[in-house]
Amino acid sequence: MTDTVQHVDDRTRPGDARRSGSWRRLGKRLRRQPGLALGLLILALLLAIVAAPWLFTNADPNVVNPAERLSPPSGEHWFGTDDVGRDIYARVIYGTRVTLGILLASLAFAGVLGGTSGIVAGYLGRSTDMLFGRGVDVILSFPPLILGLILTGILGAGTQNLVLAMSVIYFPTFFRIGRSGTMSESTKVYAEAAYALGYSRFRILSRHIARNVVPLLLAQLMVVFPLALQIQAALSFLGLGVQPPTPDWGNILEQSQNFLLAAPWMSAFPGLAILVSALGMILLGRAAQASVDDA
Repeated sequence: MTDTVQHVDDRTRPGDARRSGSWRRLGKRLRRQPGLALGLLILALLLAIVAAPWLFTNADPNVVNPAERLSPPSGEHWFGTDDVGRDIYARVIYGTRVTLGILLASLAFAGVLGGTSGIVAGYLGRSTDMLFGRGVDVILSFPPLILGLILTGILGAGTQNLVLAMSVIYFPTFFRIGRSGTMSESTKVYAEAAYALGYSRFRILSRHIARNVVPLLLAQLMVVFPLALQIQAALSFLGLGVQPPTPDWGNILEQSQNFLLAAPWMSAFPGLAILVSALGMILLGRAAQASVDDA
C-alpha cells in the first residue's frame, strides 16, 4: 500500500513541478516588465467592476437628489455629485460595465467576422480576396469617427446601433491582420507539407493556419482597444451612443460640459477612467505584440 502511494506521489510530482515552474517564469517576467504587471492589475480591476459593480458601491447611479446637486468630492460622495444630485462615483462604476460591454461586443464581432473573412480571403486569394479587399478599401476611405457619425446617424442613437457601427469601423483592421497573417503562414513548410500529404484545404486552413493567426488577432484587439474606447466615448458624448439615464463614460462627460468650471469633478473622474483603461490596454498590447514577435 505504501509503495502504491509513493508511486502515485512520484507520478504527480512532474506536473506539480511544471506548474510551479510556470508560475516562477510568470513572476520573473512580471518583475522584468512592470508595465505588463500594471496592465494586468488594471485589467483585473476593470473585469471585477464589470462582473460585480455592486461590490464597489451601494449607491444607485440614477437616484436624483436635488438637495445635494454639484456637491464636491467628500466621504459620502467620493467623486462628488452632478447637476441633479446623482452620485458620480456610482455612475462611473456602473458606466464601466456599459462602456466596456459595448467595446468588447463591438471588437468581438469585428474580430470574429473580420478575422475570419481575412483568413479565408488570404488563403483562397483571387476573386475572394478582391471582393473583400474592395469592400474594406471603401470602409477605410472614411476616418473612423466620421464613419461612426455616418452610421449612427443613419441607424439612430442607441446601444445596439453603436455596437454595429463600431463593429463596421474595426472590421477592416482585423480583416487585414487575418489576411496578412494567413498569407504569411500559408507559405511556410508545415502548410506545404500538409498539402503534399493530401490534407484538404479546409483542414489545413482550420486546423493549422488559423490557429497560428488567432494570436495575432488577439494581440491586435488589445492594440485597437484604446482607440475604440475614444471613438465610443466620442459618439456617446455627441448623443449618438448610450442614452441617458443609463450611465456611460461618454454621456457622463456630455452631461458635464456645462459645468467644467463650477464642478470640474463631473468631467475629471470619467475622463480619468477612460485614461486609466486605455493605459492598461496599451501596456498589455505592447506585451502581447512582443510575445508574438518573439514567437
